[in-house]
Amino acid sequence: MTTPESNSPRYLVLGRITRPHGVRGELRVQIYTDYPERVNDMEVVFLGKDIDDRRIKRYEVVKMRMHKQAGLLTLADIKSRDEAERLRNLYVMVAIEDAVGLDDDEFYLFQLIGLAVRTGDGLELGAIERVMETGANDVYVIKSPEYGEILLPATDETIIDHDITNGVVLVNLLDGLLPEK
Repeated sequence: MTTPESNSPRYLVLGRITRPHGVRGELRVQIYTDYPERVNDMEVVFLGKDIDDRRIKRYEVVKMRMHKQAGLLTLADIKSRDEAERLRNLYVMVAIEDAVGLDDDEFYLFQLIGLAVRTGDGLELGAIERVMETGANDVYVIKSPEYGEILLPATDETIIDHDITNGVVLVNLLDGLLPEK
């Protein structure tokens, strides 16, 4: 089993730059974080192709404002539309050690990867391989030795408890969620 600490990334993704906004270097950002307002409290963000990019670059944050369900991010060193255009499709990230703390009942999605999944009556289903963010609700992709791939919607109806500390997600299986053997 993978523990949350062993699969902790160096960066957390806040959003993705979709295009320049205007002519002064402002960046339109598709927001992935639940707390976009916290970007204004950050001194720096990091931009890269993904969290494992070897060429991630540090940028000083001037401000971010929300506009039509997107963030408009201003960085100190980006002054023109051409400079902003070169950053298109890069991810906006924060260093994991600079991430704002979560409440006791909150967790990062990366912390779910590798956790064991079992039903309330003790049936071991497998481990979470990845989390798909669908918009309506997340879907946990479980790799099961017995059932193959299980797609489990992360809803109040199916998830009983996320026990990150003990590495277990307790679930309620609704009819039709298990593939036929």
